[in-house]
Amino acid sequence: MSKAQPKRGKRVSLLAGLAEYGPAKAFDEMAEGRGKIRCVYEGLRDSLQLVDPVRLAQGRASLEASFLRRGITFTVYNDPHGTERIFPFDPLPRLIPVQEWARIEKGLVQRVTALNLFLQDVYGAQKILQEKWIPAEVIQSAKHLRREAAGLKVPHGVYIHICGTDLIRGKGGEYMVLEDNGRCPSGVSYVLENRRALKQAFPEWFRNQSVRSVDHYGADLLETLREISPRQEGEPVVVLLTPGPMNSAYFEHSFLARLMGIELVQGCDLFVEGQKVMMRTTRGPRQVDVIYRRIDDDFLDPLAFRKDSVLGVPGLLRVVRAGHVALANAIGTGVADDKALYAYVPQLIRYYLGEEALLPNVPTHLASNPKDLKYILQNMARLVVKPTNESGGYGILIGPRATKKQIADFRQRVRKDPRNYIAQPVIALSTHPTLCDNRVEPRHIDLRPFVLTGKKTRVLPGGLTRVALRKGSLVVNSSQGGGSKDTWVLDS
Repeated sequence: MSKAQPKRGKRVSLLAGLAEYGPAKAFDEMAEGRGKIRCVYEGLRDSLQLVDPVRLAQGRASLEASFLRRGITFTVYNDPHGTERIFPFDPLPRLIPVQEWARIEKGLVQRVTALNLFLQDVYGAQKILQEKWIPAEVIQSAKHLRREAAGLKVPHGVYIHICGTDLIRGKGGEYMVLEDNGRCPSGVSYVLENRRALKQAFPEWFRNQSVRSVDHYGADLLETLREISPRQEGEPVVVLLTPGPMNSAYFEHSFLARLMGIELVQGCDLFVEGQKVMMRTTRGPRQVDVIYRRIDDDFLDPLAFRKDSVLGVPGLLRVVRAGHVALANAIGTGVADDKALYAYVPQLIRYYLGEEALLPNVPTHLASNPKDLKYILQNMARLVVKPTNESGGYGILIGPRATKKQIADFRQRVRKDPRNYIAQPVIALSTHPTLCDNRVEPRHIDLRPFVLTGKKTRVLPGGLTRVALRKGSLVVNSSQGGGSKDTWVLDS
């Protein structure tokens, strides 16, 4: 978190800091020029007039104490300074006007709908491959394609029940999709906790703003999970399956289970009996109808996937096939996360919906394509090169900021395994004013909205705005030094 007490020297005045604030070369969410604020931020600016430096320091101290007290943490693996950290939070909120949000929401629903139709097709008739809208080898070589899921019937034809789609804004302010997260997307707990903490620390900021609530997410998530239950009568039994306390997102797992009032379980708490999944309880075994799993496919069932897994439930896939338990998200959704498949999502939207994508992709080059591979190898110093199945900001090369040795090493990696890499132009993510010690400075941000799909699709207003707290950095992931902001969708 940003420090509650600024460094020695004059304490920051928010109003003075914003008056002097100037955008960087990228599109800035708040400022059109030095001291010139976009109209959507005028109400917030008026509220900030009430915050003197002492009040600001008190509010920031309150935020940090709240996050520490509630254990709002994330984990950084392989760090000599320790793994568990308080999640960094910047108090200056990101604002989105309602008209802008309406288009984002429509584009997200369109995209998730197309991805679900694609997954239904890929694990079924595979018409899109037969008609050659996508090269078959892109799908057949996908790391997270699960042939065990072929022919599985999923409730309502929905595979991705919880989706986190990462959005960025280009130099002109246009929204673009950076990637889709359809396996076990994380971060929504920070959305809810950021809002709670900010309202507690600075309630005056909300008084003259019509900010859409995010408090209904727990009820919406539980309703979505209940909608996919195979149970015909009575109340479905829903559980959240976690790998355990050592997982980087364990705080979120426990938070969401508590929010929904459901059991948080590990693999050892469940067992298969005949064609049913049962949960061990102090009152005896209880049948489970829906499992919100936060475990990757490989570890779900040692009889079907990795035999060395101790995280899953032996025989689980058999019960899923019998239709006696539902998984959210369904097995096999990872193929839609593949960054090579990402390049074809606009085609998926045309094929399945007969529409043009409302939210465009970032231009993408596939190293598996010989022509693109040549271009990538020749222009690597100007590109962002990403592995197709990594997350958390790991394994990425940002060409303009890389050394000659790093570029040479990456060329060897790409040549050795071209299917595992894509490349994109460097997009200067939009910036937002951020409290940095005793100054207000621009920092790069992105946005991860969350989409729920059961019988109907629901979009949480706003989402997780991630911020690159290191000056000049384009990597917003918490594991790489990033933090977050509250995101306000304004009704007026």
